Amino acid sequence: MARRRKGRDISGWLVVDKPAGMTSTAVVNKVRWAFQAKKAGHAGTLDPEATGVLAVALGEATKTVPFVTDALKAYRFGVRLGQATNTDDAEGEVIAESPDRPTDDEIKRALGAFVGEIMQVPPKYSAVKIDGERAYKLARAGEDVEIAARPLWVEELLLIDRPDADHATLEMTCGKGGFVRAIARDLGEALGCHGHVEWLRRLWSGPFEAGQGMTLDRIEALARTPELDTHLLPLEAGLSELPQVRCPTGSVAKLRNGNPAPVVPLDDIEYGEECWAACDGRAVAVGRFKAGELQPARVFNQP
Repeated sequence: MARRRKGRDISGWLVVDKPAGMTSTAVVNKVRWAFQAKKAGHAGTLDPEATGVLAVALGEATKTVPFVTDALKAYRFGVRLGQATNTDDAEGEVIAESPDRPTDDEIKRALGAFVGEIMQVPPKYSAVKIDGERAYKLARAGEDVEIAARPLWVEELLLIDRPDADHATLEMTCGKGGFVRAIARDLGEALGCHGHVEWLRRLWSGPFEAGQGMTLDRIEALARTPELDTHLLPLEAGLSELPQVRCPTGSVAKLRNGNPAPVVPLDDIEYGEECWAACDGRAVAVGRFKAGELQPARVFNQP
């Protein structure tokens, strides 16, 4: 018989302004402790030295994590030109250098090749799995890691600032699974001068923005108090980018039992389109809209 998890049955989203020097998992554990929550997860890992938006889901909101993970995200980051590192960021050792430096116009022209549907090879020091093993573990063991390229949608990639010849500040909006470190590495190669990420900040992730973020210091100061609960966003915040249908009262029980039930579209929804159903503003289920009914794939057990 499985052991019951201890903690509160609390659901919702907390936007954390992640500090440098912590793993995403450590941040989630801190938030879970602060709320005394039974269950917690996050919508998209940030490297330990990266900062910015880390959206943490509690309780039933963890069921909406995939919808935030799949959404577009925006990053601002600094590229150190003239040096390549073995980790593609400032934490690694320099493995190649070049005296050449591109002009601003050369950088802008090169960025075009990284917009749209591109193929990207993740960094060797990443959590990508190779034959069941994390790539970074193989790389640390001295193995020659070869990672297959994978598709990435890049909505926008812009040169924001050029503090000096050695540095460039870029801003990127991209889809799921992108590695900013790989962008800096490949841009440096395209420019013939090498490059790596010096710093990285996630500006927004799906519906969540840095301006909503709480610092860990603030979270710790309010830990296990009613005031902290007031900063929790509703479960429905994680569904805001999906179309919504209205769930009549008589359909609630059917949907929560996993059965199709009549719903009322609030906007034009195509047959088979994924959407979420709400009753009195509270999410009941996510599923496919077919012939006036919702066929549920995920249901939410919240009052």
